[in-house]
Amino acid sequence: MKIRIFGKNIKVTEGIKADIEKKLGKLDKYLAEDTPVDVTLSVDKDDQKVEVTIPVKGNLIRAEEVSSDMYATIDMVEETIERQLVKYKKKIIDKKKAARESFKSDFFDAEYTYDDEDDEVKIVKTKRFGIKPMNPEEACIEMDLIGHNFFVFLNAETNEVNVVYKRKDGAFGLIEPELD
Repeated sequence: MKIRIFGKNIKVTEGIKADIEKKLGKLDKYLAEDTPVDVTLSVDKDDQKVEVTIPVKGNLIRAEEVSSDMYATIDMVEETIERQLVKYKKKIIDKKKAARESFKSDFFDAEYTYDDEDDEVKIVKTKRFGIKPMNPEEACIEMDLIGHNFFVFLNAETNEVNVVYKRKDGAFGLIEPELD
């Protein structure tokens, strides 16, 4: 995340800047590396106001706090914005879980049978699904969210179809097909 600090009627000192970066730096676990975080500090008489605005995938996460001490206001706004980010992240995960659960129930209804009489494998159901570009780490997270032991995805880096899978030792594997 990239923290941008602005001041209205206040000179942003190195101490205030360091405190903001320390406090809001804790939020990087919720945000992508290039997410802009705008912090606006303002002073009006005895009121020290801090506003934080974070754009996330078409939404805005925003918090505003006012008190008589700038450092206390920074602490309050950090707590508020973290609560909002946790709530937003939980909402996204719940949506993905619900979508994956319906996908999972459809996908794993497929039955495969083997007929000994004519040594032919019969596939009795075929499942189609859309794949979206992502990196292998995101695919592992998606796989865990839906409770599968494998996940097919379009690798955003190579633009090829890949598969991640859970190994018996609990680690993850990546299958990258090679065309001959």
